[in-house]
Formats: sequence, C-alpha cells, structure tokens
Amino acid sequence: MRQMRQRMVFCMAIVLTLVMTACSNNSEQAKVAADAEADSRVVGSEKGEIKIPAHPARVIGLSVVYPEFLQALGVTPVAVQNYQEEFPTYLEEPFKDTLKMGIAQTPNFEMILSANPDLILAPTWWSAKDYDQLSGIAPTVLLPQRDDWRDELKDIAGVLGKTELAEKVIKDLEAQEAEAKQKLDDLVGNETVMYMMVMPGSFVLYGDQIDRGKFLHTTLGLEMIPNFPTKDPSLSISLEKLPEYNPDHIFLQLNNEDDAGVKKTYEDLLKSPLWKNMTAVKKNQVYTMAGKDWFNLGMSPLANRYAVDAVLQAFEGNSK
Repeated sequence: MRQMRQRMVFCMAIVLTLVMTACSNNSEQAKVAADAEADSRVVGSEKGEIKIPAHPARVIGLSVVYPEFLQALGVTPVAVQNYQEEFPTYLEEPFKDTLKMGIAQTPNFEMILSANPDLILAPTWWSAKDYDQLSGIAPTVLLPQRDDWRDELKDIAGVLGKTELAEKVIKDLEAQEAEAKQKLDDLVGNETVMYMMVMPGSFVLYGDQIDRGKFLHTTLGLEMIPNFPTKDPSLSISLEKLPEYNPDHIFLQLNNEDDAGVKKTYEDLLKSPLWKNMTAVKKNQVYTMAGKDWFNLGMSPLANRYAVDAVLQAFEGNSK
C-alpha cells in the first residue's frame, strides 16, 4: 500500500513537471513573439503593407535625393547612389563613412548587400522593376512619385516615424528663405539675375518654371531676365546666343566638374570675347557654384539651405 502511494506521488510529480515545462515553453515562445512584434511595425507602401524594423539602424535611400531626405531627418544612410564623384560640401562630414555606389539604370545589388541594410527606401518610378531583388536583401518600401520635395520628405518621415521632425525641417527652411528674400531685396533690388549651367558643348538657362530657377526667382525673389520665355522651364543655347541674355548677375554652375566635356566648354567660355563683354562679367558679378553643391538644388531641404547661404554670401561679398 505504501509502495503504491509512493508510485502515485512519483507519477504526479512527473506530470506536474511536464505541465510546468510546457507552460514555461509556451510562455517563452509568447515572449519571443511579443518581442519580435515590438521590434517591428507595419507601414504602407506602393506594394501594400510592409513589415519593417521598428527602429532601423542601417538604412539605404535609393535615388540621388533620398539620402538627403534621410540626413535631414537625422538618419545617416549606410550607402548612397552618387552622381558626382564627391559628396556635396554639406554632406562631406556626415557621409564620411557612407558607401558610394555610383549611379546606373539598375541598382548595384552586390554593393547594397555588402552594406547590410535593415531597410531600403526607394521611389517607385525608379525601383519598381527591381523590387523583388531589393526586398530579397532587406524590407523595401516603395514610395510614390511626387512633384514637390516636401511631399517626398513627408513620405519618408512617415515610414521612419518622424512626421513632426519633417514639418519642423520644412518650417525652419521657409523661415530661413523668407529672411534671405528680404535681405536680397535690399541688396539686389531690381537688378536681373540669370541661372546658367555649363554642359558639354552647350549652356542651359533656368527660368522660374523649374525647381532650380524657381528657387532663385520665386523663393528668393531675384529678378529674371526680361526676355526669358515665360512658359519654358529651361533653355539650351550655344555660346553665340549667350549675349542675347545679358543679366546684371550670373549664377554659374558646372553640371559635373569631373566631366571632360564640361571642363572644355567652361574653359572655352572663359576665353571667349562674347563672355568677357557680358555685363555681369565686366562688373565682376558672376558667382560660380560647385556642381556637387547645387546638384539637388530645389529638390532637397539640405541643398536649399546650403544654397540660401551661398547666394547671400555672393551678394553680400559683392556689395562690400
């Protein structure tokens, strides 16, 4: 009888141990599942809802302007596509450890993989065709095409949970631009200003119907040359045509300082009597801006912020 009672107690102990072990395992599995859920969240994209890390640490923004949006939101990308050989002046320090992947019609999947991203952000107009390969490397959020960079910034901020910061970035820039516009009105008045870019074998003039020209002539209020066709966003002209557009001031940008064709066109321009006889040249009112620094002008808050200071410095230096 006593032995039977001992066996019963022993069996009950084994059952109790098994039950407790099962409960413990279930509890651990539930905790792991809860932790995994807490470490991720679901966001909307052009491909529907996507699960991404709650706090992504290694982010890649494809397209030449997405990295600037990320940096404006306090997220330094681990790899970027770069059109220019060097980073813009305002990104040299924050991007000192960022991988340059160059630019091509198709992303460099090998370099993206080597950067070990935990999140990829990409515009659908450029990356939809490569979505499967990109999402095989890391969660990839495709974002819609926008006409205004502010909307692009807000889209990215929504993914990163930084909507309030995006609004602050926009408001701070608007305040800086408004202050600069007032100063420039005092410095420049009604004198005419032309935005001119040096391309291989030709020159492009920008009006106020395109991002770059709109920045100078609408945002900062600088007077356009009177004979610029109002409906054209830009004009591609030869050196011989240049004197027809003869402003008081010229902002001159080399499209790409590393391009041999651009360098040759620029050198020929400086030697030309047509150029030397232009009003802005004779008055020493030509302001040369680096192609890398003004590449994303009108398309990024960081580029615009840098350009506001550059334009002010140009005119303030000229007035001394």
